[in-house]
Amino acid sequence: MLKSNKMKNTALVIGAGIGGLATAIRLAIRGIKVKVIEANGYPGGKLTAFEIKGYRFDAGPSLFTMPQWVLDLFLLANEDPKKHFKYKRKKVACHYFWPDNTQFFAPSERDEFVAKAAQTFNEKPQNFFQYFKRAEKKFNLTRSLFLEQSLHKLKTFLGTDTLKALAHLNTYELHKTLHQANEQNFNNPKVVQLFDRFATYNGSSPYQTSGMMTLIQHLEQHYGTYIPEGGMHQITLSLFELAKRLGVEFHFNTMAEQIITDQNKVLGVKVSQTVFKADMVVSNMDVVPTYVKLLPQYPTPKKIVKQEPSSAAVIFYWGIAKEFPQLDLHNIFFSTNYKAEFEALFQNHAVADDFTVYVNITSKEVPKDAPKGCENWFVMVNTPADYGQDWETLVASLRARILAKLSRQLNTDLEPLIACEEILTPPLIEQKTQSYKGALYGSSSNKATAAFLRHPNFSQRIKNLYFCGGSVHPGGGIPLCLLSAKIVDELSKE
Repeated sequence: MLKSNKMKNTALVIGAGIGGLATAIRLAIRGIKVKVIEANGYPGGKLTAFEIKGYRFDAGPSLFTMPQWVLDLFLLANEDPKKHFKYKRKKVACHYFWPDNTQFFAPSERDEFVAKAAQTFNEKPQNFFQYFKRAEKKFNLTRSLFLEQSLHKLKTFLGTDTLKALAHLNTYELHKTLHQANEQNFNNPKVVQLFDRFATYNGSSPYQTSGMMTLIQHLEQHYGTYIPEGGMHQITLSLFELAKRLGVEFHFNTMAEQIITDQNKVLGVKVSQTVFKADMVVSNMDVVPTYVKLLPQYPTPKKIVKQEPSSAAVIFYWGIAKEFPQLDLHNIFFSTNYKAEFEALFQNHAVADDFTVYVNITSKEVPKDAPKGCENWFVMVNTPADYGQDWETLVASLRARILAKLSRQLNTDLEPLIACEEILTPPLIEQKTQSYKGALYGSSSNKATAAFLRHPNFSQRIKNLYFCGGSVHPGGGIPLCLLSAKIVDELSKE
């Protein structure tokens, strides 16, 4: 480790997304002098916020699980997390609504969830307990291998954890899709649909991604869902302030133009007419534009570009001049035909006539996020990535259909209640965050081998070049982005 620190005294991180912030923090804790350059004028990438007419909106990720991976960063810096980052666990994870007016308000605590779900859906309690037990086993067997280490280093596969994981291959249900695994475990199609939706946590289809993905449900049931005090943006702000206390230097409104190399070794990053020299460079930028824009002197890995992008989204941010007591922080309004919904997304690069709508309302937990008697709605529909669709026409159609669907299910005409509106589309997501084709999670996990197909956290050709964030191993979403920083930190010690 001492040798590594002598060799790598300076680091430059491209992008101040959550993965970039976490990486900068970890490197700074080791005594490395870290600079972060960010094209936008703010940190956080997708995990940012904005205000309109007295309504505050978290712009990006709205689900917070596994808070320990945020707290770890404060503990590593010998700081008390409670003094800098506060959050609370939700007693109800999500409110679910079906077109036939079935409703299910899912408790966060496992035994309560099982009791209520068994009664609501006329399902045997043991079906749920067996499902959760199997999901937990998958997670425990593969956590070290798939989530906390590089899959592209031989030593990862020589440890006892790997041998133990390989000895239980049948446990992972890799030969099944997530939908098949759910359908074989539950009798009620509504329960199957409820658990199928967890494929969307990494932008995939339950009809294509493997049965391995039941472990995502374990994460939510076992670790719970949380809301930071002040909303999701507080994750970004708290880590940004921690990084600054550790001496990390930030350069906003600064566009990286090229990663400079010599004899396949990183020298730094060109910005305008200046070269920021560094012993190591970490790209928190999406891996595809990293190669295309910043490494023109090297061939772009064809396999990476050709991988199927994850789903994207159209998000409507609505200030609603009314309160809805039947809604909570997280709300799902399911479609009638889930299979058709995902076939449209991934086979036709379109949005089905009937689609699932997610509504996030942080003012339920953070009252100041909306004026009194009002709510701030983050209304999201999963869409395909940007393949050149007519987004203006598609957004207008989606808006009308969302309003019709929600108005019908909530028995209220919503359009007159919209006090303000902003809209985010896949082209805008790419423009603001450099996410390739506007995909929210990098590549999809629509293959059993998807975990092995993601780009590694280091360059196999360029020495001292590393990658973090949702487009590389281990994947998209806040917890996995934080883990990518941990992996980069360990790799850079070699």
